[in-house]
Amino acid sequence: MPKTHSKFRWLLPVATVVAIAAAATPNARAFDPTSAAGLWQKVEDGKPTGWFLVIDHNGVFEGIIAKMYPEPGDPPNPTCSKCTDDRKDMPWLGIPFIRDMKRDGLSYENGNVLDPRDGSIYKAKMTLSPDGQTLTMRGYLGISLFGKDEVWERLPDSAMAQLDPTITAKYLPKQATTAKSGKKATPAPAGTMAPAPAAAPR
Repeated sequence: MPKTHSKFRWLLPVATVVAIAAAATPNARAFDPTSAAGLWQKVEDGKPTGWFLVIDHNGVFEGIIAKMYPEPGDPPNPTCSKCTDDRKDMPWLGIPFIRDMKRDGLSYENGNVLDPRDGSIYKAKMTLSPDGQTLTMRGYLGISLFGKDEVWERLPDSAMAQLDPTITAKYLPKQATTAKSGKKATPAPAGTMAPAPAAAPR
């Protein structure tokens, strides 16, 4: 991302940690590690600064702010008051800030990323590492050369239990239903998640 928007330090209020029953058996994976779909963590100076949930909507990938970490003095429940599209006034927690990513092997291109601090939208692309454990997200103006990389680390499927229940209910409805029923779920097909009533890509 451009220099003034290079850090996702706007990841603020801590999501309520709720003990949700595991949605899959111990040996099953909810996500295919060869896909960008899954839960990712950004770390700075040895500390997590945010979690991001990437979902595959039939080949179009979307990224959600799934968990935020506050800094002293940060507002508790920020909203995208400066957004000008369908995300206007949407809470940062749960906002679809990455849209329209199309997969080409390990690359995800032709997408865009939102900075909810000022409503700016930048072109974006993502690159998955060969081992599937890191995801590089690059936001830029104009051409990719003038952008900024962020490297995220894949979190285990068990970390899903730490997501705010509103995130799980909206974007992972199958897991949310399973948690309430106490039954074990059949994992979603490799690289995908259950269809969710997420905002459609623009």
